[in-house]
Amino acid sequence: MKKEARRKKLHIYLFRHGQTDFNRDKRFTGWLESRLTPLGKKQAETIAKKLKNKKFEVAFYTHLIRSQETLKPVMHFHPECQKLIKDDRMIERNYGILNGMSHEDFIRKIGHNEYDLLRHGDAIENLSPKDRKRVEKVLGEEEFKLIHRGYDTPPPKGESFAMVEKRVRSFIKFLIPYMKKNKVNVAISAHGNSIRLFRKIWEKKSKEQAVKWFIPYDKVFVYTINV
Repeated sequence: MKKEARRKKLHIYLFRHGQTDFNRDKRFTGWLESRLTPLGKKQAETIAKKLKNKKFEVAFYTHLIRSQETLKPVMHFHPECQKLIKDDRMIERNYGILNGMSHEDFIRKIGHNEYDLLRHGDAIENLSPKDRKRVEKVLGEEEFKLIHRGYDTPPPKGESFAMVEKRVRSFIKFLIPYMKKNKVNVAISAHGNSIRLFRKIWEKKSKEQAVKWFIPYDKVFVYTINV
């Protein structure tokens, strides 16, 4: 018990960027740039307040502006954080030819049978519950259930969830020894799908569970490792 009491715990503070123009307008953003909306800026401030009394010495972000815009207000409360690291292994999923497409157009094209669901079905997991119901109505209940099989198949010029999981797993394998070696807590300003796969790996969940999650814009996921 004495040994356990002496063990140091390190913390990971993982959060999604605030709402962007594309999120508001119901478009697949992927690797395209989209700035925070006024609501997105308030959500970033909410994240900042939730982390105000936490301590971290290193912060990670991606090259996308929305990741940096969300991290900025967080950093106001953390003079102890002296190191910022850009790492695109935690970047959003690349939707390929779907990048920038509106949910409305996506649903319409499914209705016109213009898409191979093996290649595009996973995009449905990023629709709102209301839009998912519309897709189910277009496809039928049984066809809708089959979309999960697309987990391993990327859209043209894009990434599958499995491909995102591979790079997120690489990031986690780097992160844990980095934290232990440097005895640091970290904050990570990431994206909905990279967080989805981070959670799947860290929490040991199935892909069926992972694709059902909605990742909130104003929630901090906290993970602990022992040193």
